[in-house]
Amino acid sequence: MKKSVQISYDLFIDLIKLHLFESEDSDLWRRISNGLNAKLDSLVMHELYEKYKTAPSEEEREKARQEYLDRRGVHPDFRW
Repeated sequence: MKKSVQISYDLFIDLIKLHLFESEDSDLWRRISNGLNAKLDSLVMHELYEKYKTAPSEEEREKARQEYLDRRGVHPDFRW
């Protein structure tokens, strides 16, 4: 089954401006880049969390949990 990804309305409009109107505005490129990077980070975090919750073995779950917490920036002293 194919997954869908939702983006913000503003990012969608910026992408339309870029592709349909062939805008070369550097601020537009920066906004699109930042928006896509934020979305990619969000997708990666979701995948790690999902893997942490559904991994078949305890070792894989713990590895995914540690990677999730590392990416989240949780200090090792605050982990259980």
